[in-house]
Amino acid sequence: MRQAALLAENGSFVESFDTTGTAAGAAAAAATALKRRPALFLGPLGAEEVPAVTSTVAGRVPIIAFSNDTVLRAPGTFIFGITAAQVTSAILRYARSRGVKSVAVIDDGSGWSAASALAAGKLEGELGMRVRVLEIRAGQPLPTPGDAPDAVLLPGSGEAVLAAARNLKGSGIQLLATLQGLDYRPEALEALQDAWIASPDPQSFGTFASAFTARNGGEPGTIAALAYDAAGIANAMRAAGTLGFTGLLDSKGFRCVTGPVRFRTDGSVARDFAILVGRPHGYEPVAASSGA
Repeated sequence: MRQAALLAENGSFVESFDTTGTAAGAAAAAATALKRRPALFLGPLGAEEVPAVTSTVAGRVPIIAFSNDTVLRAPGTFIFGITAAQVTSAILRYARSRGVKSVAVIDDGSGWSAASALAAGKLEGELGMRVRVLEIRAGQPLPTPGDAPDAVLLPGSGEAVLAAARNLKGSGIQLLATLQGLDYRPEALEALQDAWIASPDPQSFGTFASAFTARNGGEPGTIAALAYDAAGIANAMRAAGTLGFTGLLDSKGFRCVTGPVRFRTDGSVARDFAILVGRPHGYEPVAASSGA
C-alpha cells in the first residue's frame, strides 16, 4: 500500500506508521503521527483499528480509512473501502434503467452477500423494484424461487456465480454480479457472457497496475489501488491548496482508479462504478452507475 501511495504522491509528503494490526498499536501510531502535525491520515486498514484511530485523532485531522465496514464511519472518519452496498446500488440502478422491475438476490451466507441483500432491500422503494432475497446454505434444501424474476443478483464469487450463470442460460433472466464475480478464465468468460457486472473500470485499474509493476514488480490488488487513490486525492488537494476537511468535502469529488468518489460529512463515501458486460474476450465497459 505504501508503494502504491508513492506512485501518486511525492515521497517527501508521505510518512508511514506501523499499527501492528491491533487497536492498541493503531492508537499508539496515531498519537505518534499527530506529533508530526499531519494534514491527512491515510488508513488504517483493519476494522479493529479504525475506532482506535478515530478516538485518538478526535476530529483534528481527516481520516481516510481503508476498511469497508460502514458502521465505523463518523464525522471526520471516511470509510474508503469498496462496500457491498455501493456495488449493489450501482448494479441495481443500472438494471432498473434497463427495464428490470424484479430481482432475486442470492444470499450465500457470506458477509458480502448478506450486506448486498440488505442494501438491495433498502433500495426497493426508491427504485420501484421488487426485491426477493433467497438464502442458500450448504446442506440445506434450496428455497422455493416463486415467480421468475427479471434478473438474479449474485453478489459473491467463485463457482457459485458460474453455476448460476450456466443455469440461467437461455432462461431470459438477466444475470447481475459485482466485482467479486470477475473471472478471466475462458470457461468463466463463456459462462458470464452477457452478464451485467458493477466494478471499478478494469482499464483504469490496468493502467495503475502496469505503473505499479514497472516500478515495484508484483501485481497490486484492490487494497493497493485504494492506497493509490487516497494518496492521489491528497496530492490533488495539496496542489489546490485545499488539503483538509474543506477540500475533501468538495462537491465535485475526485476521479480515482476505483471509481469517482465523493466524501460526505457523515463519513460515508459515494463511489461510481463501471458497468461491464461479459464478452467471450473479456469484460466490456458499457455504462457508469452511481454507487451512492
